[in-house]
Amino acid sequence: MKVLLIGSGGREHALAWKLAQSTKLTKLFAAPGNPGIAEHAELVALDTDDHAAVIDFCRREDIGLVVVGPEAPLVAGLADRLRDAGLAVFGPSAAAAQLEGSKGFTKDLCARYDIPTGAYQRFTDAAAAKAYTRQQGAPIVIKADGLAAGKGVTVAMTLDEALAAIDDCFSGAFGSAGAEVVVEAFLDGEEASFFCLSDGKTALPLATAQDHKRVGEGDTGPNTGGMGAYSPAPVMTDEMVARTMREIIEPTIRGMAESGHPFTGVFFAGLMITAKGPELIEYNVRFGDPECQVLMMRLKSDLLPLLHAAATGTLDQVSAEWSDDVALTVVMASKGYPGPYDKNTPIGRLPETKADEKIFHAGTALKDGALVATGGRVLNVTASGATVVEAQAKAYALVDRLEWENGFCRRDIGWQAIAREKA
Repeated sequence: MKVLLIGSGGREHALAWKLAQSTKLTKLFAAPGNPGIAEHAELVALDTDDHAAVIDFCRREDIGLVVVGPEAPLVAGLADRLRDAGLAVFGPSAAAAQLEGSKGFTKDLCARYDIPTGAYQRFTDAAAAKAYTRQQGAPIVIKADGLAAGKGVTVAMTLDEALAAIDDCFSGAFGSAGAEVVVEAFLDGEEASFFCLSDGKTALPLATAQDHKRVGEGDTGPNTGGMGAYSPAPVMTDEMVARTMREIIEPTIRGMAESGHPFTGVFFAGLMITAKGPELIEYNVRFGDPECQVLMMRLKSDLLPLLHAAATGTLDQVSAEWSDDVALTVVMASKGYPGPYDKNTPIGRLPETKADEKIFHAGTALKDGALVATGGRVLNVTASGATVVEAQAKAYALVDRLEWENGFCRRDIGWQAIAREKA
């Protein structure tokens, strides 16, 4: 079949790379794509906010499946419009995408269906939010309710930091995303990411990963959209995966169906593994970025039939096979990120990669034929190996061959898993 992939980041490059390997694929289009995606797909200049234009393109090209990569088009209802036009879409409806689009919505769902998560309160007023925060004390977590590109969450270790985060939200630092604030209990444990496909009734567990959100080594500094990841996450034992499915994923699928918003697409559950077991930090309704990059490196199965099954209610007829190898990705970011950074800085010729290595483009463009950095997170330098130590060594060896003066990265991606390997 022909496939249209929506998006332009590292996640979409990883999906394009994997979809292009499918024996079921006739042709892959991407809108708007990036220079890396262009190696695997025909780029099309579609305004994805113009839902009618996307529908017209799909009908004209006889598209068999639309894969929506980022969260914003899903929250804006692109999947609904495409489905109404009779097209198969991988990605949830706008109502189901509230699981990511509104942190308060997700917390309320958890409360209704007894899904383990941190205690919380929702606020539309700064004074009330601050009063509650003072009452609870630090450490505490402050979240802008809406979409904030991974930057609307503050894990405040001091009361002053928490109060400042509340001011940021209500002063418009995150736009309309901060019009409501969720204040929730700090969960102590080890973070992990869990991915699972859903067609509204059936769940297909995928794999686990661990992200590195903070910009600095040793998990210091402000949160980012993710500075690196690896898969699998050792903290997610078979028992933890089974409990996550039973206590978190399955009640969510049931709850969304009962509320009239059956969820189709991928659940990305951000978890904290506490002394009590897995607890939900947040849901994302798309593949993670940079987690998708390491998942695609490990996936042995053909991706296209899996996504199509989720989109068409036939997930009970497919299965996913994974490599036992570890995949690890290092994010190369523009100096200054997650704060202000220079754009259009030149990137030298990218190094050649082996079969177990890949450099995914996240924020790049071609300017006068030369590759430049246009985003905060720019390249995902990815490698796989038998152990985390081996995958990490390969990834950083590749980083060291990159020519980009304005780039920087963390040098400790995978540190928790490596500590485990060496214990």
